[in-house]
Amino acid sequence: MKKKVIAVVGPTASGKTSLAIEIAKAVGGEIVSCDSMQIYKGMTIATAQPTEEEKQGIPHHLIAFLDPSETYSVAQYVEDAKNCIDDIISREKVPVIAGGTGLYVDSLLGGIDFGFVPDNSEMREKLRVRFENEGAEKLLDELREIDPETAGQLHVNNTGRIIRALEVYYLTGETISAQKVKSREKGSNYDVLYIYINYKDRQILYDRIEKRVDIMVETGLLEEAEKFISLGEETTAKQAIGYKELKPYFNNECSLEEALDNLKKETRHYAKRQMTWFRRNKDLSEINPDTDASYCLTAINAAKNFLKGE
Repeated sequence: MKKKVIAVVGPTASGKTSLAIEIAKAVGGEIVSCDSMQIYKGMTIATAQPTEEEKQGIPHHLIAFLDPSETYSVAQYVEDAKNCIDDIISREKVPVIAGGTGLYVDSLLGGIDFGFVPDNSEMREKLRVRFENEGAEKLLDELREIDPETAGQLHVNNTGRIIRALEVYYLTGETISAQKVKSREKGSNYDVLYIYINYKDRQILYDRIEKRVDIMVETGLLEEAEKFISLGEETTAKQAIGYKELKPYFNNECSLEEALDNLKKETRHYAKRQMTWFRRNKDLSEINPDTDASYCLTAINAAKNFLKGE
């Protein structure tokens, strides 16, 4: 028997967290975060980690458990998330996956086996030196030639994943895309209901993004970002949207207004990439908050029917 899992996915600022919480309340669920940046401690505002009040008493897993200086791979996330899911099910609760990191969602729920991925610090160090000397764009161009599918899913700021994709290819002679196809042939251990939040009017989502950034600033984003950036060391966590866009402001290279405009622009671009990623999944059950006033009830009913096997 495959394990039943509900996944609430979609672009940033679409309302995934609040909808996942409502579903969890209705079906006796617990939430497993699927966000590559919410895993880090001390990044509460920039990564939109839910407050205790917003959680409404629903247990949340894999949020703010890792120091920003630590490295964390997709394979590690999958292992940790699987353990969370097994624990939740063992207590007769329902796992509700919530997040917008498509790579994490697909890797966890799509049956990808990471046992084939080698780990070679010497090769990785060589690639990091090349990154420092040649820049991320050069490495991403190289990956486009080798593995266009993986390269198309990565932003130039995703340095760690670009390096990892090149490392896997040079160590195995096979691309990550090809290895994922092989691993998916084994199938997934999960029976998944994917609830995808999508706005038919794209401008409504963009307005939500702009409002979210304004609220983040009001609640202390500048102070959080300045403290984090001042730490100095280069980490994956520092690539979080909300930090790197503000760095020029703290360096007196632009005005606050320019930095925030860039932050909003980059967040919109990120949302576009998320939507492009999720639309490839043919199993999505789409809901539209801008055209369905009772979308929350629609999602809850879909979740209940799914758990009943209907």
